[in-house]
Amino acid sequence: MHTAVIAPNVYDGFERHGPSAILIEDRRIVGRVPQGEVPSHYSIERLSGGILVPGLIDLQVNGGGGVLLNNDPTAEGLAAVAEGHASAGVARVLATVISDRREVTAAFVEAGVTAAGDPDSGILGVHVEGPFFSPDRNGVHRRSSLRALDRADWDWIRRAATVPAILTLAPEQVDPEDIRKIVALGLRVSAGHTNATHAEVVRAIDAGLSGFTHLFNAMRPMSGREPGVVGTALSSPDTWCGIIADGIHVHLESLRLAFNAKPRGKMYLVSDAMATVGAREKSFELYGETIREVDGRLVNAEGRLAGSAISLTDAVRFCVTELKLPFDEAITMASRYPAEYLRVDDRFGSLLPGRMADLTWFDDQLNVTGLWRAGQRLI
Repeated sequence: MHTAVIAPNVYDGFERHGPSAILIEDRRIVGRVPQGEVPSHYSIERLSGGILVPGLIDLQVNGGGGVLLNNDPTAEGLAAVAEGHASAGVARVLATVISDRREVTAAFVEAGVTAAGDPDSGILGVHVEGPFFSPDRNGVHRRSSLRALDRADWDWIRRAATVPAILTLAPEQVDPEDIRKIVALGLRVSAGHTNATHAEVVRAIDAGLSGFTHLFNAMRPMSGREPGVVGTALSSPDTWCGIIADGIHVHLESLRLAFNAKPRGKMYLVSDAMATVGAREKSFELYGETIREVDGRLVNAEGRLAGSAISLTDAVRFCVTELKLPFDEAITMASRYPAEYLRVDDRFGSLLPGRMADLTWFDDQLNVTGLWRAGQRLI
């Protein structure tokens, strides 16, 4: 199939263009041309208004479509999650499982590796969040599920390394030499749910740790005498930070501070979404406990935050309307930058030739009115 998607405005992940056509062949983008120069053998889909941008990429998705992946770490569960986020305008997700029994983690990784091999699945790879965490910063992660890294874990770690993958861990809970071995396998290692000191984080960075998971949340804060995890994350120019921009997980001024502190390109948006995205039901079970959405927050019985109720498109809108970030930069934080961190930007995150034909169409009110994944229109 040869398809041309014509839009009055196009942002390709690097530059903005006027009326243009994105040319698609065999699931991939082959070029961008002025709207009047589409080859005659292409079928044309013409969009009225708005702007066409790269398909959004969310690197921290615990659930969606009514499914929490800890409860359903299967091919069917992954498909439901991907489609739940597609309904919200997100093209690709890094499926995420939080701290759990080893067999749950292993089953999730196996299903995720299989799904990542299908370009139509919407699953980029896997993100294992835990269980090597600090009990002092566990958040909603069940304390009894936290443990030390041992020999049996290397089986699922090696399997995860066959696809794009992130392992979030607490640097003080894992030996730097083990971090070095995990990084050598090809995984991205990120710090989260950690009470590490500045010195402990620096040692982990020296061993290959490259990111910070949901910055500010469940990590040692910054103080004048101890930079903690937050201060170290903001002061280390070569690391990346994922951040939840919903005005709930991080205060507006803290978001501004973070965006100003990190070099451009080193901060990307995540949703940390749970089962409620793309689903009618606004509650779900986690570790046998009911989590409910209350005033836009997902909380357990203790009132503790349990992931977020937003999609990545909500985070983009928040950045534009509340933080007053330029639309193009907010989009890049939700597409090219996460692709660069995951080292898949040669295939995803922009509308350049050779990339997968993942496209999101926003109207002038920042609502998603169209989504293409691998050239196939989904909404």
